[in-house]
Amino acid sequence: MLEILLSQNSTFIIGPVAKLLGLIMQGIFWVLDKIGIPNIGLSIIIFTVVIYLALLPLTIKQQKFSKMSAIMNPELTAIQNKYKGKTDQESMMKMQEETKAVYAKYGVSPSGSCLQLLIQMPILFALYRVIYAIPAYVPQVKAAYTGLVDKLIYMSGSPEFMQTLSSAKYFSKQFTNKNFTYETAEGITYISNTFIDVLNRATAADWAALRSRFSLLGADITQTMTTLNHYNNFLGLNIAFSPWETLKMQWASDQKNWWIIIMAVMIPLLSAATQWLNLKLTPQASKNNDQNDQNNAMMSSMKMMNNMMPLMSAFFCFTLPIGMGIYWVAGAVIRSIQQVAINKYIDSMNLEDIISKNNAKYAEKLKKKGVITEGLNKKLNMNANTGKTGTVKQAIEKSEEQKKADREKAAEYLKKTEKKPKGEQKSLADRANMVKNYNEKNTKK
Repeated sequence: MLEILLSQNSTFIIGPVAKLLGLIMQGIFWVLDKIGIPNIGLSIIIFTVVIYLALLPLTIKQQKFSKMSAIMNPELTAIQNKYKGKTDQESMMKMQEETKAVYAKYGVSPSGSCLQLLIQMPILFALYRVIYAIPAYVPQVKAAYTGLVDKLIYMSGSPEFMQTLSSAKYFSKQFTNKNFTYETAEGITYISNTFIDVLNRATAADWAALRSRFSLLGADITQTMTTLNHYNNFLGLNIAFSPWETLKMQWASDQKNWWIIIMAVMIPLLSAATQWLNLKLTPQASKNNDQNDQNNAMMSSMKMMNNMMPLMSAFFCFTLPIGMGIYWVAGAVIRSIQQVAINKYIDSMNLEDIISKNNAKYAEKLKKKGVITEGLNKKLNMNANTGKTGTVKQAIEKSEEQKKADREKAAEYLKKTEKKPKGEQKSLADRANMVKNYNEKNTKK
């Protein structure tokens, strides 16, 4: 039997993670139900807080790498310039060793935040799966449908009618599947799950059509709608609908609820605003005049992507169920709070102590591998004492000041060497050679 939406995800890695996250969501909803507030929207917010707290250690590592990158990038650029144009094996090995030493000095991995992102990706995909298909992971929510659906599947013409509902367009493949049949117990389970999928996305017009077509199930339909409205209501919004669907229903209604209209618009707007705030708080690599055009182009592309993300976030939250928008907004708010705390924590770290400890660890690591470490500590300590002492925040500021000072020196050098007899001007090639000579002179130092 083909996999359907209501079935729990069985994809490699994502499936087991989604099942674990589903158990957490189920536990949160169960507790809220016991204290008398069984609300899916509130469950999603608490669920988001729990997940982001669990991911906090990975987030700290990722942000630490970003902060340290701002300090060590000038040193990495200097190494690249030192071996620029040298393709022999010895030079390449030396460049690799010196680069590794810089990473070890600041206590970060060359893979940077990639490893943390790879770990988080399955979790994020699983999160979307759980929130998008709540009935598949929370038995109490699925139970709200089963009383009605268990009777509906035996009503004559029910499969054909269910396909006419507007929400059925999301599940057309399930209706055309060969297992969509009454013949076996497996078939009954399949058709039952498909009906729940359709009803989970059904609009008010769909429910009205269902009541009109199967009047004998009027009491069951009323009971199901009452329970679902209790579960899905969040600040007046039904989280099973998208803001776009909510606005269309309100606009078609004779009695418009302006509170619902305003809240439906606020979900995507809050999503964009919180995403923008989160990006502003996240450490961003600054464009460096010493870096090559490829690196600068990459950073420009990243900046453009970051500027587009709030707009993309607003679009997705406008078209996806409001439950997804609540998760998106809650996640961005939590990340922003975490980012402020993490920034303060990392900025207050003593960089001199960090470098000293990392140098000792690196030397010990090389010693275990049988590498001769005589004079290594002295070299590392010399590299450590480059004026980047104090806290991480101070080191970043000094790094930026050093870049500015280097540019000013280059401009001053260029100005001095331009003094020639009156009427004689420098060509563009002459100016380029002057800058090149200046850089080579300072690199040797």
